[in-house]
Amino acid sequence: MPKNNRTRGHSRALPKSHRIAIAGVATLGAAAVAFSAVPSSAQSTTTDAASSARVAYSSEQIKDVKASVTDQLAGASVKVETIAAKQKAAAATAAKAAAAKAATAKKAAAATAAKAAAAKKAEVARQAKEAVSRSAQRPQVVTVAAKTYANNLDGWIRQSLDIMKAKGIPGSYEGLHRNIMRESSGNPYAINNWDINAINGIPSKGLLQVIPPTFKAYHVAGTSWNIYDPVANITAAANYAADKYGSMDNVNSAY
Repeated sequence: MPKNNRTRGHSRALPKSHRIAIAGVATLGAAAVAFSAVPSSAQSTTTDAASSARVAYSSEQIKDVKASVTDQLAGASVKVETIAAKQKAAAATAAKAAAAKAATAKKAAAATAAKAAAAKKAEVARQAKEAVSRSAQRPQVVTVAAKTYANNLDGWIRQSLDIMKAKGIPGSYEGLHRNIMRESSGNPYAINNWDINAINGIPSKGLLQVIPPTFKAYHVAGTSWNIYDPVANITAAANYAADKYGSMDNVNSAY
């Protein structure tokens, strides 16, 4: 077998011409690298153009993004304005409805007040009319002064006659006066202490000489219970005479 001349640790030495050629190639390589590191004007222009193109493309992208964001903001602003407008319209509608409701309530209250005032006025008018009617129908009461009588025989007889008339007891002034003068001579305190009545313990007393039992039985309401009272004595005696004789006018002696 041929012998391997490329064993590790052993390399064949290059001839000088080869070394010079490798050195030249290395030099040319370095020069190429240096040339690459410092671009020429044409390369610079190309690079700048490429770079410029890339920057322009980037700006368009940013511009597009900005436009998109602006559009989104504008859309959001429109939405906000729309919502605000709707809210404003709703508030205006609510205010209008509230105003209408308040106006209706005020009108109703005014109508109620007017109705109440009219009813009150009508009631006052009715009461006034009824008062006038009652006044027209009510008889005029004429105050008459109380009748007075003289405190003498004439006055006593006249007062007794008025009471007798009111009670329906018959009798006249003449019949009373005549019997009074015969029985007591007009003395209201006259008393008979000698006749049979006196003997029996019930003497005749007063203007018409009435015994106490007769005075009590024929006493007329509204007069005094005192047997010596002139009016009470005359009226009781006239009431007794009307019962026994029809009237005092029919009595001409002791009765």
